[in-house]
Amino acid sequence: MPFFCQLSRQGLAKRELRMSINTSPDSHLTRGYAIALASAAILSTTAVFIRHLTQAYGMPVLVLALWRDVFATLTLSLVLARLRPSLLRAEPQHLLYLVFYGVVFAVFNALWTLSVSLNGAALATVLVYCSVAFTALLGAWLLKERLGWVKLLAIAFSLAGCTLVSGALNSAARNVYIVGILAGILSGLCYALYSLMGRSAWQRGLDPWTTLLYTMGSASVFLLLVNLVPGEFLPGAAVQAADLFVLGGALFGWSLLFLLAAGPTVLGFGLYNVSLAYLPSSVANLILTLEPVFTAAIAYLLLGERLTGTQLIGSLMILAGVASLRAYESFAADPTRARSRRSDGTATTN
Repeated sequence: MPFFCQLSRQGLAKRELRMSINTSPDSHLTRGYAIALASAAILSTTAVFIRHLTQAYGMPVLVLALWRDVFATLTLSLVLARLRPSLLRAEPQHLLYLVFYGVVFAVFNALWTLSVSLNGAALATVLVYCSVAFTALLGAWLLKERLGWVKLLAIAFSLAGCTLVSGALNSAARNVYIVGILAGILSGLCYALYSLMGRSAWQRGLDPWTTLLYTMGSASVFLLLVNLVPGEFLPGAAVQAADLFVLGGALFGWSLLFLLAAGPTVLGFGLYNVSLAYLPSSVANLILTLEPVFTAAIAYLLLGERLTGTQLIGSLMILAGVASLRAYESFAADPTRARSRRSDGTATTN
């Protein structure tokens, strides 16, 4: 289980040394891209579960988010207790950071829900994926990640592709309120913060799965408090305590909720956290813009929803953005080309 290894500060330094000796930069990037792509594919199934739970059972969205995080915390706790009990513990100096990380994740979910309710799913999707721009800019500022013209071009292609895939252009004539736009932009900012904090957590020596466990646990507590506030504090929250158990005795509904937590949530976000150990946060977040493409493909295969020509063009634009960045990163990581560039045309090359 290569991902389930406990990282201390000393262990992190040794691990980075081993990587620099035994792993080429290009293979390191390839592994990161593969993990991030798997994360995007798994996360894309989330919409199928949420659509059925909200439509068939009338489950409030924030109540669903609460149980999703609770079941994800329980599932990951049981898995880690069986496979690597040491990952259940976090150093005391990291606890405040992890609690704040969980609050960021919970606020992201709340803002995303509010954005969907005010803007509609299409525009909300485009607004949340402005996170790729936020992540690139904040990553360059806070984490000193490289920000070049190739990455900026890939971001532009992916954002344009998300706009076409989501169908946001078709809803441009609808009434849009400033509160909805603000909620959508802030949801993108929170998603960017989630990516940056995941990268920072790895740099602090935290294992990605320990980080996810404490993040989901903190988010569960925060969402419980939000749902217990009397009245409609947020659209989709519980109006009264009884709404927390809206599924009642519907065993199939509870089973779907558990599958949503154990599959897309634990594996999807878990693999995304792992990819942040291999890739800059801006690159990992950019790859996740493929999620709408995967969702559209799943909707076509399982729900019979056909892709329009515009959606196909948007999908190709996202793929082009990610592929061009991957090709550039591979080119930049080639030590032979790096030496050739440094020689700047001189006759002495090694």
